[in-house]
Amino acid sequence: MKYFFSVLLMFLFLHTSANRKATHSESAQKSSLRTVVIDAGHGGKDPGAVSAGIREKDITLDVATKLGNMIKAQYPDVKVVYTRSRDVFLALHERAEIANKNKADLFMSIHVNCVSSPSASGTETFSLGLHRSQENLEVAKKENSVILLEDDYNANYEGFNPNEAESYIMFENLQSEYQNQSIHLAASIQEQFQSNLSMKNRGVKQAGFLVLREAGMPSILTEIGFLSNPADRKLLTTAAGKEKVVKSLFNAFSSYKQVIDQRSNFQVVSEESSYQISGAEEEIVEEEIFQETVVIVERKSEKSEKWYGVQVAATQKEVKVTPSNFSGEKNISCLKVGNIYKYISGRFENYKDAGKEKERLKKKFPDAFVVLVENGIPSVVKN
Repeated sequence: MKYFFSVLLMFLFLHTSANRKATHSESAQKSSLRTVVIDAGHGGKDPGAVSAGIREKDITLDVATKLGNMIKAQYPDVKVVYTRSRDVFLALHERAEIANKNKADLFMSIHVNCVSSPSASGTETFSLGLHRSQENLEVAKKENSVILLEDDYNANYEGFNPNEAESYIMFENLQSEYQNQSIHLAASIQEQFQSNLSMKNRGVKQAGFLVLREAGMPSILTEIGFLSNPADRKLLTTAAGKEKVVKSLFNAFSSYKQVIDQRSNFQVVSEESSYQISGAEEEIVEEEIFQETVVIVERKSEKSEKWYGVQVAATQKEVKVTPSNFSGEKNISCLKVGNIYKYISGRFENYKDAGKEKERLKKKFPDAFVVLVENGIPSVVKN
């Protein structure tokens, strides 16, 4: 019976998630970052973590407001929306609804950690996913437990109990279409924290946060330190310390925005528009630009060489070859054919090995196909 309830609960969550994504398909199709929602964790009757008389809800509101003001000053074309601009209580689903109703392109939730041991310290940033450790589960439980303060949380969250590990089974098969973007931003935030703060970098993690599950756009939840740690608490309660935190979050936002805006210049092109493949039997393949921006290391092929690879994308405007621009793939090269830039994974001596690479890449790039590169020109290979 308990197993049946868990399966039913998971079905209800996935069903409502599908409906939510359909409602916000227009937002998902937008190609530039125009609206960001900044969520100051906790508020009102929910103080969040409390240590040495310092309340989490006050720190998160201050940091969120300062971050929003900095974004407004530097990017007047970006609409900044706060889930709360004062000390009020908001349910988790209400925070996400604000982002969904505003068709936000990004959701950033700001929190402060607190545990029983004063030795725990540092920053960590989460994207939505299944917890891979007991520690991540405990963080998710703590942040999700705020729903117990809501009047009708059983109805709002389809019977989800934040304190029961079985409830988190629903996150196991939840594949977010925004997961790669969220992880990219989370990594950038942690890099900025490491560069600007004298705090431990606890890394990028995944866990089952309800506030992220409810949001229909790339979303992160960042824990900017531990109130229970004296050094972290001191940094988070001083003007200079908060300024460093805000600047780190702003720098990560700026980097992420640049990637998204660059992607808005991509154009879908076809093999026919780029060059004519020799041989009438060769098929014309149209590629879609992949969703994620990836870091690529460019390689110049030698004209006399023949080799096989897997083409994953083609653009009319050159994209920097980096893993962040290609869903984390590090083995991407760029070939220019006419006025088209083609992005190819791997360098193989035979078709069989290239075919294995294509199958591996299919989850990230559904339209990937094998090409033979000869004299610097890739041509489609039919199996």
